[in-house]
Amino acid sequence: MNPKQLAALKAVEYIKEDTIVGLGTGTTAFYAIQKLGEMVKEGMRVRAVCSSLASAKQAIESGIPLAGMTEITSVDIYIDGADEVDDQFNLIKGGGGALTREKILAFNSQLFIVIIDDSKLSAKLGRFPVAVETIPFGYNFAIPHLEALGCKATVRQSGDNFYKTDNGNWIIDCQFQTITDLEALEGAIHAIPGVVECGLFPYSWVDIVISGNNDGTVRELKKIS
Repeated sequence: MNPKQLAALKAVEYIKEDTIVGLGTGTTAFYAIQKLGEMVKEGMRVRAVCSSLASAKQAIESGIPLAGMTEITSVDIYIDGADEVDDQFNLIKGGGGALTREKILAFNSQLFIVIIDDSKLSAKLGRFPVAVETIPFGYNFAIPHLEALGCKATVRQSGDNFYKTDNGNWIIDCQFQTITDLEALEGAIHAIPGVVECGLFPYSWVDIVISGNNDGTVRELKKIS
C-alpha cells in the first residue's frame, strides 16, 4: 500500500453516518473516494459533494450518492490532498486545477482533513508553484502584476492549448521563492482584476493533516489548540 493510500484510508475513518462529505481532487483524494465507495456499498449512509467533474464521475461510478449544491450550505467533513504543507499547516493546492471549488468546500467544512505523503511537508511554502485561476479575458494583463509580487508566472498548458478549469477559466502557475506571509500574498493576488482564486490555503482552515510514509506508517498531525 503506497503512502497516499495509507493517508486516505486513515482519513475516511473520520466519516460518520448521515453526513455530507466533501471529496477533493487528485491522486490522493482518489483513494479516499475509492474507499468511501466501498463503505457505501457496505451500507454507510452519506451524501457527497465533489470539487471537480473528475471526482464526481468517480464518486458516481463508486456508488456514492451526490448532494445537490443548491440543497446545502456547508459540509460536515472535507477530505483532500495538497501540493505542499508547511509546519504551520498553511497549504499550496491547485496542481490538479480544481482550486476554486476546493477552496469553497474547505472554507465551508466543519472538519477539513488534508491527506498527503511525507514528501509534501516543508518548513516553509515555496517549492510548489501557486496556481492562480483567472478569467480568459485579460489573463495576459494579470501576468506582469503577478510577477511584480516576486514570482515567475507561466500559463498552464494542456497539450497545445491552455489548460481549462471546470469553471471555464485559465490557470497561471506562479513560482515564488519562500512564502513568508501567506495572507498578505493571497490578498495581493486577489487584488488583481480578473483573478478568480489562488491556491493558497491558510492554516486556520485546516484541522488535521494525515501523512502517509514510505515505511508503511501514518502520522496524524493536529494543531495545538
